[in-house]
Amino acid sequence: MPPIKIEPLTDTPGIRAALSEILVEAVANGGNVSFMHPLPSEAAAQFWQNSLTAASRGERIVLGAFDGENLIGTVTLLLALPPNQPHRAEIAKMLVRLSHRRRGVASALMGAAEAVAQARGRTLLVLDTAVDDGASDLYERLGFQLTGIIPDYAVKPYGGLTGTKIYWKRIAAAA
Repeated sequence: MPPIKIEPLTDTPGIRAALSEILVEAVANGGNVSFMHPLPSEAAAQFWQNSLTAASRGERIVLGAFDGENLIGTVTLLLALPPNQPHRAEIAKMLVRLSHRRRGVASALMGAAEAVAQARGRTLLVLDTAVDDGASDLYERLGFQLTGIIPDYAVKPYGGLTGTKIYWKRIAAAA
């Protein structure tokens, strides 16, 4: 696979459509990412439009991973946190197309998100992932520490409850 290009995304019809496809695919395959199956394309597009609009206001950064011209993954870095938490950021919506999983895309996206957070003076990252079929192994390999598990936190896309694991990682702010 050629090198993966990672860059911040802006709201264009093509980007929104590609992000929507990735989100619908993730939910259809059991991804516990805040949505229920079946996820209508229109609902996914609205979510991404709202997210990218928030990014245009500086409240978050939506990163995209590209294989050539094809968007194959995304991660969001949430920056708009309460006034007493200017030192941290939250990782959200880590998604990689099924066709590109287990090829280092998620690790590359997380590395880019960490670099962006550092550049913005953030020294703590937090995230959560589902107990069932979540990305715990990835996050632990990347140095995130498990704080704990909240049982019955969310309903899975096809029904039934799952817990969530809460993680954190200290990072150094850019000099």
